[in-house]
Amino acid sequence: MEQSPTSRPTLDDVARVAGVSRATVSRALRDTRRVAPELKEIVGRAVAVTGYVPNRAARSLVSGRTGTVVVAISGSDADDVDGARVDLFDDPFFSRVISGIVRSLRDLDTQPLLLLAESDEDRDNVLATVKQGAADGALLISTRADDPLPRAFAAARLPAVVFARPAGDAALSFVDISNFDGGRLAAERLLERGRRRIALITGPLDVQSAEARARGFRETLARHGQAFPPVARGDFTIESGERAMAELLDAAPDLDAVFASNDLMALGAIHELRARGIRVPDDVGVVGFDDSVVATISRPMLTTVRQPIEEMAAEMARLLVAQLKAEQPSPTSTIFDLGLVVRGSD
Repeated sequence: MEQSPTSRPTLDDVARVAGVSRATVSRALRDTRRVAPELKEIVGRAVAVTGYVPNRAARSLVSGRTGTVVVAISGSDADDVDGARVDLFDDPFFSRVISGIVRSLRDLDTQPLLLLAESDEDRDNVLATVKQGAADGALLISTRADDPLPRAFAAARLPAVVFARPAGDAALSFVDISNFDGGRLAAERLLERGRRRIALITGPLDVQSAEARARGFRETLARHGQAFPPVARGDFTIESGERAMAELLDAAPDLDAVFASNDLMALGAIHELRARGIRVPDDVGVVGFDDSVVATISRPMLTTVRQPIEEMAAEMARLLVAQLKAEQPSPTSTIFDLGLVVRGSD
């Protein structure tokens, strides 16, 4: 087929090469179930031969979808006012979730629109973006137990998937792990290593995941006769891990192990232990949570509970796209397994 150097291949060109109707090509490119797999393959070859690039704007007019979804982040403490600090990507949790979502959406031919949702105005903007049709749905990521955005999406009956079980009665699809079991795994590991004076650094206990990790850890120790382990609270940052470790050592200088509820706080704990001349793991064992990049740059490298964040992010994207295609119209959930990654810190 001859084309002028400046012409762009059209849907009609693809149909002519494939030997099918224009409507069939359109349905095949939308990946509808009404088109047989072998016909989709023929259309795919015709697309490759012609060099046709689907027009997203035109396709949205036909399908009623934009091909874009909001990725809304709250609880990141991000700040973009007058050059103030922006630490959204300083936290491995958020960067891993976002990168997992972006890769998966690309494979699903869907574009992400990243929005921060720290204030009421931000949240109204996220809701309006979907409600007014600028995006098809939303992926909601938050560390706040009281985040009102999931409830607002559920009340408005807008498509959304949440990272971690939404609080209250927000009937939305979500992905999660058993944070309680993660705390249990950390406690069992330290007990197996012969640790007997074990401390805990929690995250903010108004965050569901932090509370459940702490509860799983403490209940496991209690079943082994350690009813009241020393506890200090952090906020998931390295600095808070340092402060919490200092507090624990001042209160219980004979402790021989500590579980920190994320890897950043575990790294902070190691910093404080080293500053006091306490060897890890010879004198004090340390276990973290997440299996982030922090676990491998720490010295010694961290033993940690692995949270499969990238896989969870990919599942969020898949669930939302399935919901938009009406393949999964009602809310559903996917709970991922955890595992312990043993390195050198415990």
